[in-house]
Amino acid sequence: MNETHISIIAEELGLNEFQIQAVATLLDEGATIPFIARYRKEATGSLDEVAVTSVRDRLNQLRELDSRKEAILKSLEQHGHLTDELQEKVMAAETLAVLEDIYLPYKPKRRTKATIAREKGLEPLALLIFEQTGADPYEAGVLFADTEKGVDSVEDALSGARDIIAEMVNENEDARARLRDLFASKGTFKSSVVSDMETEGAKYKDYFDWEESVTTAPSHRILAMRRGEKEDMLNLSITPPEEDAVEILKTLFIKGETEDSKQVEAAIHDCYKRLLSRSMETEIRLATKERADSEAIRVFTENLRQLLLASPLGPRRVMGIDPGFRTGCKIVCLDSQGKFLHNDTIYLHQPEKSASLVSKLCHEFDVEAIAIGNGTAGRETEAFVREILLSARGDMKKIQVVMVNESGASVYSASDVAREEFPDLDLTVRGAVSIGRRLMDPLSELVKIDPKSIGVGQYQHDVDQTALKQSLDDVVMSCVNGVGVDVNTASAQLLTYVSGLGPQLAKNIVAYRDENGPFTSRKGLKNVKRLGPKAFEQCAGFLRIRQGENLLDASAVHPESYHIVDLMAKDLDCTVSDLMKEAELRKKIDISRYVTDAVGIPTLNDILEELAKPGRDPREKFEEFAFEEGVEKIQDLRPGMKLPGIVTNVTAFGAFVDIGVHQDGLVHISELADRFVKTPGDVVKVQQKVTVTVIDVDIERKRISLSMKTVPGEQKQSQAKNKKKMPKPKQKQQKAKDKDRPFNNPFADLLGKF
Repeated sequence: MNETHISIIAEELGLNEFQIQAVATLLDEGATIPFIARYRKEATGSLDEVAVTSVRDRLNQLRELDSRKEAILKSLEQHGHLTDELQEKVMAAETLAVLEDIYLPYKPKRRTKATIAREKGLEPLALLIFEQTGADPYEAGVLFADTEKGVDSVEDALSGARDIIAEMVNENEDARARLRDLFASKGTFKSSVVSDMETEGAKYKDYFDWEESVTTAPSHRILAMRRGEKEDMLNLSITPPEEDAVEILKTLFIKGETEDSKQVEAAIHDCYKRLLSRSMETEIRLATKERADSEAIRVFTENLRQLLLASPLGPRRVMGIDPGFRTGCKIVCLDSQGKFLHNDTIYLHQPEKSASLVSKLCHEFDVEAIAIGNGTAGRETEAFVREILLSARGDMKKIQVVMVNESGASVYSASDVAREEFPDLDLTVRGAVSIGRRLMDPLSELVKIDPKSIGVGQYQHDVDQTALKQSLDDVVMSCVNGVGVDVNTASAQLLTYVSGLGPQLAKNIVAYRDENGPFTSRKGLKNVKRLGPKAFEQCAGFLRIRQGENLLDASAVHPESYHIVDLMAKDLDCTVSDLMKEAELRKKIDISRYVTDAVGIPTLNDILEELAKPGRDPREKFEEFAFEEGVEKIQDLRPGMKLPGIVTNVTAFGAFVDIGVHQDGLVHISELADRFVKTPGDVVKVQQKVTVTVIDVDIERKRISLSMKTVPGEQKQSQAKNKKKMPKPKQKQQKAKDKDRPFNNPFADLLGKF
């Protein structure tokens, strides 16, 4: 274990070194983040998943830095450059940027202007001029003019010397560090339209002539400009004021006003334009891209977490409907565990026949809830079904009708998972099954779909895909293990995300279950092929066995702690079942009596909480929701309408809300609340039920502007008045603030399912 890494991370995260040491050790032993956060609190000082993840990620960064140091030292040694002083500098580098600056002068490089000048023997002249002793560079240059070496004149000699000086300046650590700071603090994004691309690149028209500070540019605009550049619609550059950059270099390298100083100054100008500015722009592009990626990934993962943890209806007999006009509505009937029982098709243009079939199926399969996809014909199908139930008799009136977000259902339908599960069913029928199951348990169904297809991301295809996958996998694993998994009903896809398992062990569990019947105890997991002691330790606490041999198998109490619960029951002369049922008995437990070297107060408190509510689902209780009747398409909307809606996506500049018209509306960040909102996630979450006011509707462009403020649009009107009074220098700054308001943002249709 690298003690230096431990110290660095402890200081950066404000944690104790023993906590970092414990997390690092557990991770190296193969423990997962959910397991560490839940079952190793004594070792880590009760660090939560966020803190454990931060430690893991920083450890990986530092290990990558060490790996690069090793490679550089090896290269330096191979080429005869390595000295004790240089090795010390390499080992002391704290960032990749600093490390690469140290290595740059010695790095094998392609043939440059400076290389050619050195080959012509001009390095002594360059060093003489660079010293700025006051010697006349022209007189000195005469000695280096040699036609045989390709130096035909004094000017040729001085030009070559300047090339060498430019490279020396470019490779100077101090110069690079100061220029890097300048680009980061005073750099400006500048974008312009590529010639003759005004029409084809119309969606980027707000960036045809755009400037914005590197320090204030939000992630979505950075990614938008980069996408426009990638698609050859925009020219993009990042530069600070050139005079500031040159002044920094002159301060570092100019020693006077002599003729040789003028040669150095000319070399500095050349160095900045030809070498340093390009190098620094590349670095700042990478840095701002990483920053933008990080924010976009954070928004995506938070949205995904909210979606995965949406309230489940629970085990009910469900009818799932995938709506459609021309091809009809595909209907499936599922039992309370989500098992497929029957499928059929109805057509909205055949109301009597379709109503009769829906009623028949509801009676035949004792349907308790109907899930309807929110895609094309969704609202029309909902209205049709509600009309059937309204005129029905008896228990059919009690059937719940729920609109379900079907984003990604088509992806699931065509996936290998769906084909394996339903090889004989049509794609649309598989989609109806997915819709029905989403209502029963969103988490169990959504884990079968690539998160990028669910429709809650922001520029997810533009960010670092490795970092995105890691973050999405982290949040899926966190949600799955936080809720817990019934090992006897879970799919292989759901089991894959259980701590310590993975695809192969998940399949082995399902295969064992199919062959031997339901598990009756957690101990039975040890009989699964290749599920060894380490995997059992990691997964057992997150797997639930309802009505098994041991009551604790249905709880989050880990098997390694069963003996503690047994001892508690023995000391109170009762059973474990009594402890679970009677709060008064639990109050008599003095947990301090059960503290050991391995088990402390945090674990004991968790055990007591589980005994009170064994296996409790942490998700909120399901609440029925319905869109406004009579508002089914965008043409039905009028400014001033107040409508119920569900948040479908949260971005850096606002939230998209489904109001039941097949086109989500945008609540810009300025319209989310009556107060200033720094981050939309502070006000709204995905799947949150909200009431919105329609501000504006653009039917042609399919844009809907919404507000959640008490007085919608008030802030916008106020800003418009203030904008007229602003002096010209501030108008560009205001333009940046107004950039992503509804109907100005050309990227709304690129976000999520837009």
